[in-house]
Amino acid sequence: MTNAQAWDYAIGLIKVDGLEPTDDFKEYIEKEKKGEITFEDAKKYLDKKYKMKETDNA
Repeated sequence: MTNAQAWDYAIGLIKVDGLEPTDDFKEYIEKEKKGEITFEDAKKYLDKKYKMKETDNA
């Protein structure tokens, strides 16, 4: 399976749940498919964008 096929499969799974990736994430996917960035770059982007902030519940 190529990177492009893997991304297409992943996006399909997301859409099954009635969700749609954001435009900026789609842009990252296209860059990774074209080899302009690595999967690790995309992972770092997601980690930074969606990292949950710890809260003090004490």
